[in-house]
Amino acid sequence: FAPAVNQVSAGARVVCPPGMAPRSVSATRRIAAAPERIFAVLVDPRKHPLIDGSGSLVGVAGKPPTRLGPNARFAMDMRLGIPYRMRNRVVEFEAGRRIPWAQLALVRWRFELTPEDDETTTVTETFDWSHSPAAFLVEAFGFPERNRAAIVATLERLAQLVEVSGG
Repeated sequence: FAPAVNQVSAGARVVCPPGMAPRSVSATRRIAAAPERIFAVLVDPRKHPLIDGSGSLVGVAGKPPTRLGPNARFAMDMRLGIPYRMRNRVVEFEAGRRIPWAQLALVRWRFELTPEDDETTTVTETFDWSHSPAAFLVEAFGFPERNRAAIVATLERLAQLVEVSGG
């Protein structure tokens, strides 16, 4: 099947199979940086607090790998009202192009990079709960809407980091 794509505010989109409720939210942004420069930030969990647009990421937990790769595991200290720790595992990996990780309830955060030219990259970030057996809870607690706004903010912060400081 081909998923339907519905445009929503701030460049974010909701993707869903025909006849089903949306199970992912995404936003896309063109960033004036080479994909390698952007990917270097994404595969370094210590840099995730610098780009987090949700305001809930406190910092990296423990000793993460210095560079994420296939099946890498890492944890982040979070705060959404109360402090908690989120454990993650990289579930797909295409160097310089794609890195999604899965969390509690099998939700996935995915970054996809498409080079436009040597110094411009289109970056799409997606929050995908289509694999989650607890999708109804993800929706009931309002995570799709909250994460849609956070994704837009994360892409803005990522752009500021790699365009201004060089990542």
